[in-house]
Amino acid sequence: MEEYRLMMRGISKTYGSAAALQNVDFSVKPGEVHALIGENGAGKSTLLNILSGVRPADSGEISVNGATVQMKNPLSARHAGIAMIHQELQHVPELSVAQNMFLGRPLTKAGGLWVDKKAQLARAALLLKQLDPTIDPAAPIKSLKVSQQQIVEIARALLDDAKIIAMDEPTSSLTPREFDRLAELIADLKAMGVSLIYVSHKMNEIFRVCDRATIMRDGRQVGVVNICDENEESIVARMVGRKIDKLAHNAWVTDREVLRVEDLARGSDIAPASFSVRAGEVLGIAGLVGAGRTELLKLIAGLDKRSGGSVFVNGQPVRNHNVSAAIRAGIGLVPEDRKKEGIIKARAVKMNMALPSLRQFTRAGIVNQQKLNQAAHSVMSDLKLRPLDIEKTIGTLSGGNQQKVIIGRWVAADANVFLFDEPTRGIDIGAKAEIYNLIEKLAQAGKAIVVVSSEMTEIIRIADRVLVMREGKITQELTDDAITEENIARYAINDLEAV
Repeated sequence: MEEYRLMMRGISKTYGSAAALQNVDFSVKPGEVHALIGENGAGKSTLLNILSGVRPADSGEISVNGATVQMKNPLSARHAGIAMIHQELQHVPELSVAQNMFLGRPLTKAGGLWVDKKAQLARAALLLKQLDPTIDPAAPIKSLKVSQQQIVEIARALLDDAKIIAMDEPTSSLTPREFDRLAELIADLKAMGVSLIYVSHKMNEIFRVCDRATIMRDGRQVGVVNICDENEESIVARMVGRKIDKLAHNAWVTDREVLRVEDLARGSDIAPASFSVRAGEVLGIAGLVGAGRTELLKLIAGLDKRSGGSVFVNGQPVRNHNVSAAIRAGIGLVPEDRKKEGIIKARAVKMNMALPSLRQFTRAGIVNQQKLNQAAHSVMSDLKLRPLDIEKTIGTLSGGNQQKVIIGRWVAADANVFLFDEPTRGIDIGAKAEIYNLIEKLAQAGKAIVVVSSEMTEIIRIADRVLVMREGKITQELTDDAITEENIARYAINDLEAV
């Protein structure tokens, strides 16, 4: 057996004058889970695109099982035994599980004139029995949970006898229990001798499932490490090329109430919810996907119409509760989907920052550019926007820097209440630490902060108090030493015995 199943040597790729990859080496052993990690823009996606035949390399060599292969297109990669499991799963929702598994390579009969659906079902059932026997190959794939759809993608790869499977952010839509199942499946694939490439920003996952890691920075490979010899701090330092200050949780909570929610509800989706947040407090809201956390934040921010209840800021009710009223009351929302709901991609940083507070920069309907430029430069400098260019189109920035602009929007508007919905989703580790520090500074400045996050480690790291939601209801409040992963999971799921 070859020591390395996959070897990529001297891979370079340039787009115009920008070098996306510079002489990168990357190798994976049989039966190994190899992490590919780095900040956004480090070159991970470009390397995987070259490996999967989506983009050609400018220079370098790829070999599989010791034989050099030319990755001319995705079909070349498939023939070489390489499969990609994308973050956005690739399937046709209306088709069955088996039909999706055989898309592009159907089993046929009568000399290739007809699709042999019976043979496809039988073969799909045989393979799924090894991975997840609860999946019905005849069921429409849209009826499956995301975690099961992911298993179907893996089964599809194994149909082609793939020996190298690359997983790009595979847990972005999974619950903790679903990740546990994925981790078991990865162990099974390892035992079958399959080599896996694992791309994730979640360090706890990397330390749980990966054997080695290749670390990338600015298009270069800067290290290959054995996971068992490292810790999060040492890997992150290599990734970002600088020391990341570890956030020590400081409590800035005062007795002054800033936000109060009384019996806020929306039909049968959100049960009447009541809670308050004090100045300097970070309130975490935890729960599974679909628990109603985002919906609750949108009610507070006036995006959705409430069926009952009230919101108070600094003791005053938010009357005629809608988005405008919430903004006037000092409530700012940093949404979960920043690309669709948080930014105008084609506009400059300064205009995106000024959206809710444009009136303070206008007179007689004309924007005072000097005043806007001064404010934008001051706010974005404090938030460490990189590059510090307020004229730059926001759509060209990294996810972390886009998030800084959205936070800066509410800083410029002098908001009293900051609502963060999944504040670090899709953001690399270096930028995560900066977002955590920004939340810490807002708390220190006396703001009331509510954070929704699906990452329990994130909630535990930044929250002073945690509300756990399940099926639209707040099921428990956790404080101090009771804020643990076990307790959050216990109150977030129905089947308590499964914790």
